[in-house]
Amino acid sequence: MLKWSVILLVIALIAGIFGFFNVVAAAVGIAKVLFYIFLILFIVSLFMGRRGRSM
Repeated sequence: MLKWSVILLVIALIAGIFGFFNVVAAAVGIAKVLFYIFLILFIVSLFMGRRGRSM
């Protein structure tokens, strides 16, 4: 899951660069939403990955 969240975070950052600098004006809202969603997923994955499996 950590691998996917990092990949999707990079994609969201790239989309954000295009959107925030008005290169693709229609992608601004989508890029912002994706950026925050995947940033949250990345942080959650970091914490979940550091915990050892106690079962």
